[in-house]
Amino acid sequence: VQLQASGGGLVQPGDSLSLSCAFTGRTFSRHSMGWFRQVPGKEREFVAVTSRFGTATYYADSVKGRFTIDRANAKNTAYLHMSSLKPEDTAVYYCASASRGGVYSDEGSYEYWGKGTLVTVSS
Repeated sequence: VQLQASGGGLVQPGDSLSLSCAFTGRTFSRHSMGWFRQVPGKEREFVAVTSRFGTATYYADSVKGRFTIDRANAKNTAYLHMSSLKPEDTAVYYCASASRGGVYSDEGSYEYWGKGTLVTVSS
């Protein structure tokens, strides 16, 4: 499995931004997809996850109501739609996949990881 996250960039507080994660190598619909983020010098933290067909999602409290995770199985792509961005959302965002297909917030449940994409929220 290979994952490629994209869509990061520099935005202002209050702006919106969408990230994409392209999945190749296995059957996408058999994997749940998660997003994590990491600030330099800090541990990587869970952001959001969607189950195999998007019927179940789970969010970190810090992003609930502002971020939305979804997926397009026909395109082998997962998305993270971010709105009302805050400076504290600045981080490198990573997508990850879990072949067990459940809804997980712990890093250990994910077997495959993409390289991150940097999101900077600053005025």
